[in-house]
Amino acid sequence: MTAPDATSPAGTDSPAASWRDSLAVYLQPRVLIVLFLGFSSGLPLALSGSTLLVWMREAGVDLKTIGLFALVGTPYTLKFLWAPLVDALHVPLFTRAFGRRRGWLLFSQLLLIVAILLLAMTDPARSPFYVALGALLVATTSSTQDIVVDAFRVESLPESEQAAGMAAYVAAYRIGMLVSTAGALFVVSGFEGTGIPRASAWMWGYVVMAAMVLIGTITALAATEPEQSVRAEAATQTETTFTRVLNAAIGAFSEFLSRKDAAVALAFVVLFKFTDAFSGTMTAPFVIDLGFTRNDYAAIVKGVGLAATLIGGFAGGFVARRYPLATSLWIGGVVQALANLTFSWLAVVGTNQWALALAICAENFTSAIGTVIFVAYLSALCQNPLHTATQYALLTALAAVGRTYLSSGAGFVADTTGWATFFVICVLVAIPSLVLLAWLQKRGHFEALGPVRV
Repeated sequence: MTAPDATSPAGTDSPAASWRDSLAVYLQPRVLIVLFLGFSSGLPLALSGSTLLVWMREAGVDLKTIGLFALVGTPYTLKFLWAPLVDALHVPLFTRAFGRRRGWLLFSQLLLIVAILLLAMTDPARSPFYVALGALLVATTSSTQDIVVDAFRVESLPESEQAAGMAAYVAAYRIGMLVSTAGALFVVSGFEGTGIPRASAWMWGYVVMAAMVLIGTITALAATEPEQSVRAEAATQTETTFTRVLNAAIGAFSEFLSRKDAAVALAFVVLFKFTDAFSGTMTAPFVIDLGFTRNDYAAIVKGVGLAATLIGGFAGGFVARRYPLATSLWIGGVVQALANLTFSWLAVVGTNQWALALAICAENFTSAIGTVIFVAYLSALCQNPLHTATQYALLTALAAVGRTYLSSGAGFVADTTGWATFFVICVLVAIPSLVLLAWLQKRGHFEALGPVRV
């Protein structure tokens, strides 16, 4: 993200933009394009995640199997492996007709629609293997779309619009997740209310979600190919396909791994959001097991929770601008861990909608603070513009390790300990990341990054 430095030299105050100018940037066509692409990126995540877990729980799938389904997020972890291919390869017909970035956008979105439709036709009660396969296809096509959208956003927006573009992207991403969680659950309830059997209602709910991907497809058709992408394409025309892929891959990884304390920084990236991921994997089954209805989950967890997330995002931005990066990470890391105790309290209180709303607001608010600060840190790590897309894919893929692999045993822990103790454990799993944060701070890691542009 690009904006004025959080720390400016004394006596060099830049003129403050008026409220009208600050708001007008969000209406720029390029920013609006990024906004709708953010919606398209956020939409599929829950379809292979929390929404799918609700479907499986209602179908009678046991908690241990549900916990293992965190593994279907593997493509979000490994997407850095094929990010250089997205940077270097052409999609037959699509690239020629629409350009390097838009061609990949349209191609990945069409594959995503097909994957969601295939998942819609599975039955969790009878064929969990095919459900897992369908969810894996959704995650693969979704993570590919994320790679392209990140590159498109960075290349299409001028420096003066990068901050607004990122803010619009994140807000729309959250709305996309809301549509595929609360929206999908309401759609399923609506179909079921008309007399359609529950299994068929879930199928048609996923069909509706597949149709929502067309919003991103229409956006890609309305967009123009970024000028940076056009210039990059022209500059590499004489290179072979193998050379382009090799340069994109080796350059990104070698440049990053040559830095001081790179391995520890990467471990910190993996673990910082693990406390959220470990608890988040079991939030949907927890709410259903307490006796809340599907509509309670949709309205409170994904409705009220969205408002708390957006407010938390603004709070995280304030923290990131007000304090040094290391201090901000301490604040975000501690509050997002402690918020899990509200779920332990809810497990004791039982089925109480006000208690659920309070717990969800606390968790979403603090999680958003941690996320905004964490994104600022990831952006600071990507300092070479030649490799931004691949390096960012690598870092976000590593950040997904906690959600995908480390969280896969959450169901076993919850089944063994009970819900109240489980969420206390979710607080404790944050300790390793805080230890790494202290070590990096002592080693001067954050000073070496220089002033962070938020």
